[in-house]
Amino acid sequence: MTTPSTPLLELSTLWIQVTGTWCNLTCTHCLNSSGPHNPWLKSLDTEMVTRYIKEGADLGIKEIYYTGGEPFLHKDMLLLIAHALEVVPTTVLTNGILITDQVADHLAALAQNSPYSLQIRISIDDVDPDKNDRIRGKGAFAKAVRALELLHNRGLLPILTATEILRDELPEGRGMYEQFRDLLLGLGITKPRVKIMPVLPTGRMEREGGPLLTPEMLQGFDFSLLQCSETRVVAEGGVYACPILAGLPGARLSAKSLKEALKPCDLYHTACVVCYETGMTCKN
Repeated sequence: MTTPSTPLLELSTLWIQVTGTWCNLTCTHCLNSSGPHNPWLKSLDTEMVTRYIKEGADLGIKEIYYTGGEPFLHKDMLLLIAHALEVVPTTVLTNGILITDQVADHLAALAQNSPYSLQIRISIDDVDPDKNDRIRGKGAFAKAVRALELLHNRGLLPILTATEILRDELPEGRGMYEQFRDLLLGLGITKPRVKIMPVLPTGRMEREGGPLLTPEMLQGFDFSLLQCSETRVVAEGGVYACPILAGLPGARLSAKSLKEALKPCDLYHTACVVCYETGMTCKN
């Protein structure tokens, strides 16, 4: 079967997988099998990240996203956020566990002193602490909620990000958005922001033999609906097409530079079907 590809229509978004798959949690649905022990994808050094930020700015990117693993495990994470905020709006995807009062103070200062916006996304998977911690690890819910409060109290508006892994356990008549909105309102966050993502067939949820995209399925398709038509990802080993597939050989487009990665990418993975069917994006 011929593998279809998507063109790069523009380079608008740069993702930086700053800590690779190094994380302080071992979530059962993690899309890249991150965890605290022997990460299969290593962290990026500070010099490399700043070099890619500069190249991205020269190529006209409009926003930067930091992800991992857990970004705040990187020893220079606050400095790297500052570098990104010098050129474009910046988002950090985090489980919130390492956001202390001191870190929250620093983030608020960065946001206040930058001409660009700083967004922090905090991962929670259920409003019930026990159900959430069954997925994310003991104590994760309380620490994530604490991070939401710390950021909100300093004028930042965190985005609660959840997956649909516990969707089948929802009470009848109550959707995920409504549950998370009410949780945020109950914390005194008067402008609740919620992003919900599907469970992706990657990492710990990957199963062999899933459906793949075909050229016939993409005839007449609007490729601008696919995130990979405007996104590139920096991770160990080079530049990749997709933050979901960063680090996988089939997604790598360049070993050296963003400019070399400005070319079509293969839609070779079962996760590509989810994006095609749902219009899912990792962006805010």
